[in-house]
Amino acid sequence: MSSKIFKSLATVSGMTMLSRVLGFVRQILMAGIIGAGGNPVADAFWAAFRLPNMFRRLFAEGAFHAAFIPMFQGRKVDGGQEEAKQFAEEVLAGLIFILTLLTALVQIAAPVFVFMIASGFEDDPEKFALTTLYTRIMFPYLMMMSLVGLYSGILNSLGRFAASAGAPLALNVCLITAILLYANADVEVSGMAASWGVFAGGLVQLAILLFGASRQGFLLRLRMPRLTPSLKRLFALGAPGFISAGAVQINLIIGTNIASQEPGAVSWLMNADQLYQLPLAVIGIALGIVLLPMLSERVKAGDEKGAARALNRSLELSALLVIPAAAAFLVMSEPICDALFRGIAADALSIFGVKRSAFTPHDVAMTGAALAIFGAGLPAFVWHKIFSPAFFAREDTKTPMNYALISIGVNTGLALALFPIFGFLAVAVATVLAAWIQVGLLVQRLYRLGLFKPGLRLFSRLARVIAASAGMAAFLWWALAQLPTLGAYVWNREWVAVLLIAGAGLAVYGVLALILGAARLSDYKTVAK
Repeated sequence: MSSKIFKSLATVSGMTMLSRVLGFVRQILMAGIIGAGGNPVADAFWAAFRLPNMFRRLFAEGAFHAAFIPMFQGRKVDGGQEEAKQFAEEVLAGLIFILTLLTALVQIAAPVFVFMIASGFEDDPEKFALTTLYTRIMFPYLMMMSLVGLYSGILNSLGRFAASAGAPLALNVCLITAILLYANADVEVSGMAASWGVFAGGLVQLAILLFGASRQGFLLRLRMPRLTPSLKRLFALGAPGFISAGAVQINLIIGTNIASQEPGAVSWLMNADQLYQLPLAVIGIALGIVLLPMLSERVKAGDEKGAARALNRSLELSALLVIPAAAAFLVMSEPICDALFRGIAADALSIFGVKRSAFTPHDVAMTGAALAIFGAGLPAFVWHKIFSPAFFAREDTKTPMNYALISIGVNTGLALALFPIFGFLAVAVATVLAAWIQVGLLVQRLYRLGLFKPGLRLFSRLARVIAASAGMAAFLWWALAQLPTLGAYVWNREWVAVLLIAGAGLAVYGVLALILGAARLSDYKTVAK
């Protein structure tokens, strides 16, 4: 892996880490104010937020970029900046036309879309009505995120990652502001304020990207929408790419619908989803964002060895970070949820006159169980973001789409079959198994094509990372047994003790990784030979 990848990854990961930390703050405050299992507002908000948030992830983190960036890079290489800019303007016109129609349709037929997202709410008129209202308020966020995705793709193709990586901060800032302004209001009012906070966050993110694009001379002009050959090609690539890159998100939408049959389940799954999204975003999504334009550039230049080398080094680096994160979620998922959603939330909300967190011990147990299951799938979620760009860089979106369809089918079948037995946890189990199957199919196809050549070094590093992660997990298991005692030493705040244990676990892993040779910083500063 070259120093360029490492430097770009540091930029994207740093901004993403800051955004996700604010996301934690947002999630903690919302859990404390609107709760989870016992409150229809919580389920209604998170169900309504699921659809526009899915599109945010697809446009800003994968599916749209999978089709757009290789084509944009090709126009820039073959015809220069003006031809690339003209192509982007054609895409902008097409996006605005399609998304305006879609947004108008959702405003008119919002109940139909709510039924698609959460059919189980139909038996609860209050919850269904709230979800419909929140959907109408938040859905325009989809259009804004689509335009953010377009400008992000342009800036990423130009090697400018800071604006697109930092823009998501705006959503969390707007949501946190809205929540705190109405912290002492009725819970229905808090839900409404949060919905408008999402809308405002979309506007601010779009403004940030427009400013960043203007500085690079890529502020696009509005054109009349026309179905040009380039746009046809983009749609041909984009439709499969949307399915392949978005399989995990589509699986979560399907899971949300199935889970809506159980009161509180949508909120439990959403809270667990937000927690594992931190390592996923910082590692997998950040690597995917940096890797795709670099792979596209090398493939266009005929440097297949360089592309394969970058893929291997990305896998090594991701394993170094994601495997210990997965181990930590498996061992301490419930203490983490209790510390964040009850301990920290209660102390933070007391500053604003809210006397207790609405998140109950039962909510902690259910969210923790879902988080542990998602933790087992975290490597698959991350590696999907690394292996998919190897296809997208070669403008092959159909192969990943076929595997994504298999994943979606497996997820739906398993979730429906297991739900009567395990309840909402069946959704998490199905999502994880489907992700592992999808990654397995991607790997075997790349290997057969000779585009992925794992060597002794890769296997050696993976074994060392697993050993270091196992040692860290054993330490965490022992330390958590001492939690009541440790809590007494930190002002009777068990959440402080949990954070200290997590920090100590990270230190233990770092030491073990160095001792075992799982990590060598020099590997990521120069091109591997």
